[in-house]
Amino acid sequence: MRALSVLGSTGSIGRQTLEVAAACGHRVLALTAHHNIALLEQQARTFHPILAAAADPTAAAALAMRLSDTDIRVLAGEEGVLAAARLPQADTAVTALVGIAGLAPTLAAIDSGKRIALANKETLVCAGPLVMARAREKGAEIVPVDSEHSAIFQSLQGSSPKELRRILLTASGGPFFGWSREALEGVTPARALQHPNWSMGAKVTIDSATLMNKGLELLEAMSLFDVLPEKIQILIHRESILHSAVEYCDNSVIAQLGDPDMRLPIQYALSWPDRTPGPARPLDLLSVGKLTFAQPDLKTFRCLALAIRAAREGGTAPAILNGANEVAVERFLAGKIGFLQIPQVVEAALDTVPRAAALTLESIQAADQAARRAAARAAEG
Repeated sequence: MRALSVLGSTGSIGRQTLEVAAACGHRVLALTAHHNIALLEQQARTFHPILAAAADPTAAAALAMRLSDTDIRVLAGEEGVLAAARLPQADTAVTALVGIAGLAPTLAAIDSGKRIALANKETLVCAGPLVMARAREKGAEIVPVDSEHSAIFQSLQGSSPKELRRILLTASGGPFFGWSREALEGVTPARALQHPNWSMGAKVTIDSATLMNKGLELLEAMSLFDVLPEKIQILIHRESILHSAVEYCDNSVIAQLGDPDMRLPIQYALSWPDRTPGPARPLDLLSVGKLTFAQPDLKTFRCLALAIRAAREGGTAPAILNGANEVAVERFLAGKIGFLQIPQVVEAALDTVPRAAALTLESIQAADQAARRAAARAAEG
């Protein structure tokens, strides 16, 4: 049983982490959210952690009043989230924060030598080499929570890196698989949020619709498994049953299959190297019937092509890609730009923001901010 700090506990992954914790007997010692204090209060009263933090100071003040009848310590702002990440009594940090905001807390948890159940892909997208080097230095374990990276991680168990030929990274294709650019012209945020297989937060769901999510996962896999982009093949797999696979030098392919239920990779990140009973649904292959695979359409879904470009360019290019995409998705969800403008905004940032070859926290943050400014200008134009 593990002692958890759940960073981003009110989001989709955070809520499912707490389901797993309750079912499997893990202790929850810290909870953080941005501003959803109604749910955070409910979670705090259910799990009675040592501390709860809200990144928004006004929300934190309100939470402190709501929990004044308890002995739960309430903290505010980034420092509160960092304190939760470092909490000495917790041996595991579940990093379920969305976006670049997850980088500093993940590094703080790594510096404390914790196991990182990593659900914040942007951390490795923007700063993969830096984060992985820090984890090796501090002796911190990084176990992926993304279903695809968990599948790869599971398929690599017991093997040597020299035996790996390539990674087969699967994608559902999102709600618009097979659509033409003309058909995508009038897509609304409400339609783009209708994912056929997974229940996820709004940002990740839109990224799945544009295929940017798969580009971000390619970048994440490069750092997690120390491979070049040429060693990763992306396959559209509509059924979302085979979550990813590994091809070895002897032509064997080992894959992990399961129902599309995020509680399974969450649970494995907490229990690894062991397996335990849990709340995830069993897989019935007879009801699935068939598994299909197809090539992604890089011309129609240009976000994936842009992510591959950033992967090849390296340096701070992935941070620029990520920062610009966060702005573009925000604008699309707000109805300020169209669906097909998302890759246009990202490309404008990649074309104009200068890169730094050296990855430091400062260069990554500077690239992120410059990308956001460039993306905002492109979205307005």
